Amino acid sequence: MDGVQPHLTVRTSFILLLLSLLQMSSGNICSGPQSVQFNENNKVDDLVANITVQQGVTLEFTPPPNNAFKLRDNQLLAAIVFDHESEKSQVARITCTETASGFTFKISIVVLVDNVNDNAPVFAQSLYEVNVDEMSPVGTTVGKYAATDPDKPNQLFYSLTSESQNSFKLKSSTDPDLIISSPLDYDRVKNFKMVLYAQDTPLTASDNRTSFTATTTIMVTIIDADNRPPWFQPCTEHMIGATLICQSAGYTGSVVINEQENGALQLKPGPLYATDGDTGINEEITYSFLSGNDEQLFEINANTGNITMLKPARAVDTINLSVLAAQRRNSHQFASTAVTISVQVKSLHPPQFQKPLYEGVISSIGSMAMDGDKPLYIHATDADYNEVQNPFIVYTINGSSDFSIINGYLFMTKDLPATTLSLNVVATDESNDQSDTAQLIVQVKSVIIASGGYGPEDMAALGATLGVLLFVCLVVIAVLSLHMRKGKADWKKIYEVSVFRSSLGQSSGDLKKGVQYTNEAFQKDEDGGSTGSGGPDGGMSTEAIVKSSLPLHALLPDDTNDEKEVKPILTKERRIEEGYKAVWFKEDIDPNAKEEVVIIPDRREDDSDEEDEPGDKTPKVNVDDADLDSGLGVKMGDPPEDSDGDAMTSDL
Repeated sequence: MDGVQPHLTVRTSFILLLLSLLQMSSGNICSGPQSVQFNENNKVDDLVANITVQQGVTLEFTPPPNNAFKLRDNQLLAAIVFDHESEKSQVARITCTETASGFTFKISIVVLVDNVNDNAPVFAQSLYEVNVDEMSPVGTTVGKYAATDPDKPNQLFYSLTSESQNSFKLKSSTDPDLIISSPLDYDRVKNFKMVLYAQDTPLTASDNRTSFTATTTIMVTIIDADNRPPWFQPCTEHMIGATLICQSAGYTGSVVINEQENGALQLKPGPLYATDGDTGINEEITYSFLSGNDEQLFEINANTGNITMLKPARAVDTINLSVLAAQRRNSHQFASTAVTISVQVKSLHPPQFQKPLYEGVISSIGSMAMDGDKPLYIHATDADYNEVQNPFIVYTINGSSDFSIINGYLFMTKDLPATTLSLNVVATDESNDQSDTAQLIVQVKSVIIASGGYGPEDMAALGATLGVLLFVCLVVIAVLSLHMRKGKADWKKIYEVSVFRSSLGQSSGDLKKGVQYTNEAFQKDEDGGSTGSGGPDGGMSTEAIVKSSLPLHALLPDDTNDEKEVKPILTKERRIEEGYKAVWFKEDIDPNAKEEVVIIPDRREDDSDEEDEPGDKTPKVNVDDADLDSGLGVKMGDPPEDSDGDAMTSDL
């Protein structure tokens, strides 16, 4: 390889020194270099060295012949192709003879064969095979795969190409240790094939030096470890991070009430069984019940997982069993699943279609098939359910996914060309798999807009018109809602008057005798929506009516003072203007004292000077002992003399 320095032995150095001394004392009839560096892989006749000789001096090899070199006049030439790896140095011994005097002199030239990069690296094997446990941690060294180079370079450089999905890598570009770079999973990848490259020059060298490479193949086999529980079959695989799990939806089956099934129960989606999640190990599985078999109706085979009945079920019910599957040798690896057994009444009749042939016409995707002027109705009955529809019947169409049956009505789910299809519709009782089949003929018609019909522009104009009409309707609804809100108070007050009048009645529902009200003065109150009492029955302000309909003890504060202070019912301020109606209660009305509820008679300015007629005198309302608790006990009488003075008013 370029740049390799020759290593001179002690013997070679001594010879060179001796030759030098001899040449110095030789009279200089001939001379030559003590040593010469000569590259291997040379050509024959390549010049090795020039020898200086005096006139009349001849040259010859000592001892003759020397097969590595040859002489041409005073030139030392290569007679062979030198190889540094086989011989790193050669010595050319030459005798110089002076023809006139016969004087001889011997010289020696040491030829150092320089190493040239002419060999590729070599791996000890063309194929390496290694087994690795899938539970080996990341960073584990799998093996060391170094190459050798006869040129003995200072360093070899390595690279790895593989189908390893980044599961393995080299420790470095100059260290061929193969290490695990990510977790291994036997069930995902069981074998890895990698190609390792060795190069005698840097991988990113920028010069034009000659490079030689070598390759070897590394086959890694993953050994399965016991790291997964049993998987009930069938199951759906899911990757959760770096972990693969298999989810089972459970099993379902059915038995007939008061009947014991013979043999293994037929389950869906298939027989109950589990496999070892570690398929490379495939441990033996045992089965047992975890829960749900309290009445000991069933038995499970520990080896096969088959479930059989020990005795019949006595009630229509749903039995939920939980089954455990565990490895026989390692019970710490286990899984569970649900088995749902439905106890049903024995089916004596299969589903039966109402008629053997159904015909319909359908026009577009999403539309309903029609039978003349009515929807096509596909229906099957079950005599086991008398007049009740069997809830377990489902409808399917054999050999076609272009249609769907929803609640007995046929819909087209895919756009089809105009054609007539002959199909079979099947009604299946999912509780027992009994079924019936009827013929279905569907005529598919294309919807075509006739010439002169409505086009897209017409439909757009129609949509805009409908939008304007919708906006107008919303405005009208808003106005009507506003008016209804304003009139709500009137209707509320009419309703409250009715409630008050009913509350004054006897237990039979009649009004008490003698209770008449004249309340026309309240028509000019601040509440413009209040209802007057112009009718023959008279009336009161609606707010006062609502207050009067409550029990008296609910309106009066609990005050035991002897002073009978008069306080207003409502929270508004007292009014003392002439001709204004007022209603109040005395604060501490005692049912035994028969205190009164007083209504002040109407006194308007225009007739204040006139004397009231005897018939116009406003009656007095007294509290009845019997009805104090209910707030309905009142009686008529004259107003008290001091009723004008201490009245606290409330706007009605």
